[in-house]
Amino acid sequence: MDNITHSVIGLGVGELLHRSLPPEPQEAPQRTRRALFLFTAWFASNAPDLDLFLTRLLPRPFGYMLHHRGHTHTLLLAIPQALLLLALLWLLWPGARRLLGGSQPARIGLAACLLLGFCLHMGMDFLNSYGRHPFYPFDNRWLFGDMVFIVEPMFWVLLGVPVIMALRTRLLKSVLLAGLAAALCYFTYKQYLSPVALGVLLALGVGLAVLQQRAGPYGRHALLLGFALAATFIGVQGTASNLGRARIEAALQKIDPGTRVWDVSMTAFPSHPLCWIYVSLDSKTDAYTLRRGMLSLLPASLAPAACPAGLAESGDGGGRLAPGILVTAQASGSLDALRALQSSNCYVDAWLRFARMPKIGDGKLTDVRFNPDLQDNFTTVQLQQFSGRPCPDYVPGWDRPRADMLGLSK
Repeated sequence: MDNITHSVIGLGVGELLHRSLPPEPQEAPQRTRRALFLFTAWFASNAPDLDLFLTRLLPRPFGYMLHHRGHTHTLLLAIPQALLLLALLWLLWPGARRLLGGSQPARIGLAACLLLGFCLHMGMDFLNSYGRHPFYPFDNRWLFGDMVFIVEPMFWVLLGVPVIMALRTRLLKSVLLAGLAAALCYFTYKQYLSPVALGVLLALGVGLAVLQQRAGPYGRHALLLGFALAATFIGVQGTASNLGRARIEAALQKIDPGTRVWDVSMTAFPSHPLCWIYVSLDSKTDAYTLRRGMLSLLPASLAPAACPAGLAESGDGGGRLAPGILVTAQASGSLDALRALQSSNCYVDAWLRFARMPKIGDGKLTDVRFNPDLQDNFTTVQLQQFSGRPCPDYVPGWDRPRADMLGLSK
């Protein structure tokens, strides 16, 4: 997820924990505790993304592909990150040190901020089609949620509005709320959000703002409702994603009952559980086919034209698989050729430790999850680019997402 989402979730966790625990006996330590919880939960909710500094360990694009959402996004290495943050807080924040030395609620809350901050970062990153491997080194597989768009305004509203309303300064609250509303209107103007989604988001924002205002400085109802609605939204998205994937697989099988469908990745439209971008991968004998397109769960008479145009894909890659399922681009490849490259070229093998939807063509490799019409993107590698160079160091041991197709499954 984007770091705005990670931040508002962390701040929401910190604020909710502060309001849920017994207050400190004096105002000064109470203020210190709130600041400590907010900072700790915010930092823990963003800290795993510090792995961007590790992307220099490998040449482009391998560094970003293999080290972002890498080791710092595993449960095992969340422990030293949490211990490092604790040590820094203890050494650099005397007021927090005094508070923690004498307050059991502060110690409990701090531990909860750390645990929830790191776990929620990893959980939110799981939700989209990019993928994670949280149980490494005990389980090296990539896990893909395929539920939520990587920049999702729904979370900004559900969690950001209660956090903003908890601020002490009226002017700052007004500026941030106006900025959030302006951003939503701008996304709608650019046709990334549908007008219906804008109306729902604005209504939710107003409702949560009024609820938090009425709850007062110690009320928790808006925060609790925001988290509950966020969980409900994720559940709706997950259900819609599974339903859409099943429809695509059924359509591919109907075209040719002998087809093996290896995978279907799903990318949601923002705040719109009925509209999706998909990439399917299927094969028959040696040939495999990649298809990219749009899926709408709306009635056939409305789909896919009712999906926001700013993210819609308009290429004509083969018409429709079925009502509501449009193919905008497609490509084919050879399983034998891909397997031969993987076994003979260490750079291709490293690339395949990330690639979920591998396209080979014109001397290039591209994972086609990330750009319309199967175009080049940040994963694209020229096969001649690393010809004759020694094999790269610091390649992590993630399982290859397409180990099944490569015949490498355990």
